Amino acid sequence: MEYGHASKRPKAKGRRQAQPGSARHEWIEVGDKPFDGPVPVKLPTWRRLSSPDGPYDVAVHSMTRQWWRTVSTMQHAVLWAAADWLFALATALVADDFYHGRTTAATELRQRERILGLTADACRDLRSGTCPRTTTTLPQVVLRR
Repeated sequence: MEYGHASKRPKAKGRRQAQPGSARHEWIEVGDKPFDGPVPVKLPTWRRLSSPDGPYDVAVHSMTRQWWRTVSTMQHAVLWAAADWLFALATALVADDFYHGRTTAATELRQRERILGLTADACRDLRSGTCPRTTTTLPQVVLRR
């Protein structure tokens, strides 16, 4: 049966199948070793923040530096373009806000970490062949009351 205008054709039910070769559904194997290539952006050691009393400098938190070491050596970082590295750096600054006690940054940090594929679940969502493993030692965290 021939149909005229596209809007008059019967609509397909259910979800469309992915086209073969669709990048959205392909897995990319990245290997099982930490990324050791050049990191095109550098985590700053100090940040300038502003307050009602004026701008002030604050050192980047040690947890942020540990976070950056972990992120910049993830296996799938080999696939990152310059924009991905800038996004990771901006996420490090959000993490720094969180580690300095600004808990309102937690939701933004969680969403950005998912996009970067920091956890095994998030990595599977990215469809890279190897999910991250912790290759660095974690810092000792001391909670004070």
